[in-house]
Amino acid sequence: MSRFVRASKYRHVFGNATKRDQCYDNVKISRNAWDTNLVKANPLFISVNLEAGGGGAFAVIPHGTTGKLPETLPVYNGHTAAVLDTDFNPFNDHVVASASEDTKVMVWTIPEGGPTESISTPALTLTGHGRKVGHVLFHPTADNLLASSSADFTIKLWDISKGAEKQELTGHTEIIQALSWNYDGTLLVTTCKDKKLRVFDVRANKVVQETNGHQGVKGARVTWMGNSNRICTTGFSRTSDRQVFIYDSNNLAEPLKQETIDTASGMLMPYYDGDTSMLYLAGKGDGNIRYYEWVDDEKGLYFLSEYKSAEPQRGIGFLPKRAVSVNETEIARAYKVHPTLVEPISFKVPRKSDAFQTDLYPETIGPEPALTVDEFFAGKTAQPKLISLETGFTAAPAKEFVTTAPVVEAGAEKLPSTEKEYQDAYHTLRKDNDDLKNQLSQRDARIRQLEAQLEGLLKK
Repeated sequence: MSRFVRASKYRHVFGNATKRDQCYDNVKISRNAWDTNLVKANPLFISVNLEAGGGGAFAVIPHGTTGKLPETLPVYNGHTAAVLDTDFNPFNDHVVASASEDTKVMVWTIPEGGPTESISTPALTLTGHGRKVGHVLFHPTADNLLASSSADFTIKLWDISKGAEKQELTGHTEIIQALSWNYDGTLLVTTCKDKKLRVFDVRANKVVQETNGHQGVKGARVTWMGNSNRICTTGFSRTSDRQVFIYDSNNLAEPLKQETIDTASGMLMPYYDGDTSMLYLAGKGDGNIRYYEWVDDEKGLYFLSEYKSAEPQRGIGFLPKRAVSVNETEIARAYKVHPTLVEPISFKVPRKSDAFQTDLYPETIGPEPALTVDEFFAGKTAQPKLISLETGFTAAPAKEFVTTAPVVEAGAEKLPSTEKEYQDAYHTLRKDNDDLKNQLSQRDARIRQLEAQLEGLLKK
């Protein structure tokens, strides 16, 4: 009996590994255990979290600077603790934000052609989080709007053009593990260590949907599925199976689709390409990248193929769609993090014709913002501005980043000068001291509890 094979133009997509001399070699990748992808990419550069003694650093490397990189690689080293995440401004390819264990978010400018020497003074330092900052993520439609999540269980929205906090999202009870914007940036979805999936209306600081997510003890990731009301999460079951859930953002009561992948131990890192409706799942700690096609029908998620490699990946980042090589029918490019190497992997659709493949490249998100920060918080909503890829990739003109916030040297603190400021500083320090005492007492109680449990187990 013949077996029916579902027709799809992406059924034969294949991933191309890159030769070592075309990779970014001799990079001292961060060994920090915080769960992020370690690498981000924009049309001109990649950013990589680095291992740095006595502080935190990350590198910004132009796409063309491949091969074995020098030991004295120029870095951004203004943080006083490990850098945990970075993100490029989607509307200015020469601006990058970084998050660190030192509780600060910093915004940096990138010189034309990339940095030629290390930079320690950011264009802007954002302070306000009480504990380490784990993620930074720029808004998809509003210019200069940045979200940051912290181990203080809050998410802050910043206007980086003014250095001002615009909103603080509360409602999490544990550490935030991942966050993702919807298509027009009106909603933000998060996964949390308390195993809850939450959808926030960011302008109202309101949780509009909440549900129980993956119930495994390990972490979970989330990504919004392009211009739709679908949300994809990856995580673990109670028995440590790796899972993928697809939700309707209007009703999180039950997943529309539940799929068990395998029993490997590494987190699945999701990336969804809204132009092709393809979902890529890269396993942290293994060398496989599975890809699926999402169709709004009874089955929903269709497995296409798998990129296999003997080299495990520590993280992965994808290039914005506007910068892929359309003349090579490249539909996605991933940057895979090895222990000392970043490797580009190109995903292509085999086609015989050299003509522009209209069906593979619908209009995609471009480099122009649809809104300002003030317009967004005034209640205006707009879809991202789209561009055609028919003429290929053209880099957007370099824009100068201007902020009206005062420049503060890294590590510098503003000292109180009036009696009121001294009183405020005293009360702040006293509150911090009380908080630390409470944390220590909670940990002492937890230690005593664990010791009692251990003693009980040893007696059995």
